[in-house]
Amino acid sequence: MTDKHLNEEELAPLRGLDTPTICNTIEMLRPERQGFGYTTDTMVCVDPGLPPLVGYAKTAAIRSTRPSGRPADRVRRARLDYFRYIAAAPVPGIAVIQDLDGDRAGYGSFWGEVTSTSLKALGCAGGITDGSIRDVDAIAAGFQLLARKVVPSRAFVHVADFECGVNILGMVVRPGDLVHADRHGAVVVPHDLARVIARGADLIARREKIILDAARSPGFTVDTLERAMEEASGLEE
Repeated sequence: MTDKHLNEEELAPLRGLDTPTICNTIEMLRPERQGFGYTTDTMVCVDPGLPPLVGYAKTAAIRSTRPSGRPADRVRRARLDYFRYIAAAPVPGIAVIQDLDGDRAGYGSFWGEVTSTSLKALGCAGGITDGSIRDVDAIAAGFQLLARKVVPSRAFVHVADFECGVNILGMVVRPGDLVHADRHGAVVVPHDLARVIARGADLIARREKIILDAARSPGFTVDTLERAMEEASGLEE
């Protein structure tokens, strides 16, 4: 049986595609995925200049509006257990964190200079959260973060659970899901499509080029567009 986890050589082509292209390709290959599987609200991107974030979801849930109510040593052990989970296979990992504080999600930030630096050193490629981030000028170099907002404090932030199902702004994620993200948001890539996404994206690009070339030509009309669309739809791999 083929390992569902992609190696670095197989992941590299996905990093060369933006997230909207990934969504378009999934939609073409699996039309029933058109309306779900991706984030549906605006997110803050720490560094839009970084390449797309691609990796396997290391999921967790946090709270920050009030103390955990657990003894300090238990809170510390829980955080270390979470870090051990981050460091374990599969790699590269992406920390995908749901904030459970409802309308007050993002009250305190899990992410900052220390956490991003520590998780990057443990092999984590970046993070996605419907909560908040801070220390935006001191986040570890090359560590991409997408979040709902930016705040100054960590408040009472603590890990409530990890290796659990989460929902990030409409994107349902299970532990180990393959996730692709950039400045536009994030999407879960079906494992069985992951190795053919790049080829499908190439077909879409060639089809779009026919229409774009027509639209940029002198004397472009709706009739020209219709002919270009027919030519594009007949293009095969």
